[in-house]
Amino acid sequence: MSTVDSGMDSLFEAFIYETTSLLDQLDEIMLDSEKQKSLSEDNINEIFRIMHTTKGSAAMMGFNEISSLAHSVEDVFFLIREDPKRLDLVVDTLFDLVFQASDFLRQEIESIQNNGSDYAPADPTDLINKLEEQVAVMKGETPEAAPAAETTAPAAATSAEADKPSEDAKVQTAIPAGDDVVQIRVFFADDSQMENIRAFMLMTQLKDHCDFLDSDPEHPETDSSLCESIIKNGFVVILKPTYSLDDVIKVVENTSSIKSYEVLNSSDNAGEKNAEKSTAPAGKTSAGNSAQTPAAPAKPNVQSTGSSGKGVKQSLISVNQSKLDHLMDLVGELVTAESMVSSNKDLVGLKLDNFTKSFRELRKLTDELQDVVMSIRMVPLTGNFQKMNRIVRDMSKKLKKEVDLVTIGGDTEVDKTISDALTDPLMHMIRNSMDHAIETPEERVALGKPETGKVTLSARNVGGEILIDVADDGRGLDTEKIMEKARKNGILTKPENEYTDKEIFHLIMLPGFSTNENVTEYSGRGVGMDVVRKNVENVGGSISIHSETNKGTTFTLKIPLTLAIMDVMDVSLGTTTFSIPITSIKQSFKLTDDGQIMHNTDGTDMIMLRGECYPIIHLYEYFNIPTEVTDLKDGIVIQVESGSDVACIFADELLGEQQVVVKPFPPFFNKYNLKNSGLSGCTILGNGSISLILDIRSLLSSER
Repeated sequence: MSTVDSGMDSLFEAFIYETTSLLDQLDEIMLDSEKQKSLSEDNINEIFRIMHTTKGSAAMMGFNEISSLAHSVEDVFFLIREDPKRLDLVVDTLFDLVFQASDFLRQEIESIQNNGSDYAPADPTDLINKLEEQVAVMKGETPEAAPAAETTAPAAATSAEADKPSEDAKVQTAIPAGDDVVQIRVFFADDSQMENIRAFMLMTQLKDHCDFLDSDPEHPETDSSLCESIIKNGFVVILKPTYSLDDVIKVVENTSSIKSYEVLNSSDNAGEKNAEKSTAPAGKTSAGNSAQTPAAPAKPNVQSTGSSGKGVKQSLISVNQSKLDHLMDLVGELVTAESMVSSNKDLVGLKLDNFTKSFRELRKLTDELQDVVMSIRMVPLTGNFQKMNRIVRDMSKKLKKEVDLVTIGGDTEVDKTISDALTDPLMHMIRNSMDHAIETPEERVALGKPETGKVTLSARNVGGEILIDVADDGRGLDTEKIMEKARKNGILTKPENEYTDKEIFHLIMLPGFSTNENVTEYSGRGVGMDVVRKNVENVGGSISIHSETNKGTTFTLKIPLTLAIMDVMDVSLGTTTFSIPITSIKQSFKLTDDGQIMHNTDGTDMIMLRGECYPIIHLYEYFNIPTEVTDLKDGIVIQVESGSDVACIFADELLGEQQVVVKPFPPFFNKYNLKNSGLSGCTILGNGSISLILDIRSLLSSER
């Protein structure tokens, strides 16, 4: 069992981030390849690299089970790299096994994140044995004859013997002969610690600058006991530079914790070390060795698409999201402070040309800073969409349905917080479409539809909001069946004949509602669509549903770009200021015709707009706030919407539109249940006063 050392937090975060990204990449490659029923040479090499990196990183962190499984997958793809025709021998089972391995690795990563030092690894032995059977088949051996002991033991990754490459793998690491093979002995600083890991990191940095790369000792990351040997004898890197030795030396010099290094002259027999040595401390290159090979441009990390043909180094860093959250908070405070300066009463009536000019420049820079910080937090929806490919693939096999997933607009960007919150809703809707909506191939053919169903996942940016559609070409929602279930569950709130189709569709999102009579792996518990609605509403979004019998169903999610800053319309109510999100406002107007108003017997009012009636919510009555403006003709009416609900809000007057920083209510307000009382948060106005932000969804829900 491995534990996470608190002193390795940064390495741990890097490991989680890198491994998760690699597994996402692996799934994408495997899904595309499975559709083609083949693996290209590039994909084979890429999968091999992914597994090799995962194996090394996991071994470095001490997660031996992860390392062992990745090592077994790596062995399979090494054999395929040697002879791609071997893939034909195992193609029927290999894809499923690699997906199972990917799932196992993901579950382990999630377990590590959730449990920390209490992480208890799962046993990958069964999967490793199956992968070894694939290796045996490709080698022409019987599965029973395949060696099973080397990689099945959990401690394999920590044993130098167990992590030795197979006979086939040794071919890859055979040292080439020639004068251009160089050996560099590196000594690390006395207090550096974890020398074997630092050696592995050095190898990782050198790999882009070498055509051949090996080391003595081999695979230093797999055995912490090598530290003593590396301290005493140094770490020898055996390499063949891609361009020049100078490039390699620069990498060595720029690597932290290196005390000194010595370049050993190459020889015809790469296994022998020439007695002549050239020694230099870190930061200084031996002049003699520099002259051995003419200088050449460094090998680029990323190929340029420009016409010059020169390499462009990609500069990317990973930043903890909590730091971005803090940065966004500071920018929000800066925006508020700027607004307070511009609204300062001491400046009223003064003609300050220089101040106005300077303040205008400050506002320009503040707006630019805000845009940059917002852009840093924005991530494309591609990652969310790619995860759905895997769900469709697995469910298609289990449900014996043929389904294609079409994704559109994956490059649409949203705030990272919202992107994380969308994963569950999208997963539940895709599963709902697969299980409930898409018919079996036989049913589709009988209905005159293509045998293969289609689920479309699309995103687009509309007016500062993101619209995400999850559409299918299945059987559609059965209104009669939904009403029957609603009647049985006792959740109808008005006579059945008064329900519109849109209202009936939204019944499926109520807690505990499911039209499936039997509980299956995917449905029947009535929690899926309820989770969708809650998660979407938690990020300030809404859902609308459109469905036609035997034509399909479309769920449309309306999501804000970010939760941190929003555009609002301020309205006054007595001495209190309220802010209404601009995205919820349809229109605002003054009443001039009494004929538009209808008074109900229960004391409520309705307003007639373009032939339709909408309820009027008097804010002063709803929040019990005293005001002199009680006549509808004296105030302002704002028509607002949330999903399929539309109503009108009556307030004293409009104060204007502005961009505000959303502040959550302090925790001690939780006992008042403000979230369900029509308020979602607050913001600080330019004059230092506080404005309450209306939660239009809960406001309209309470007035039904």
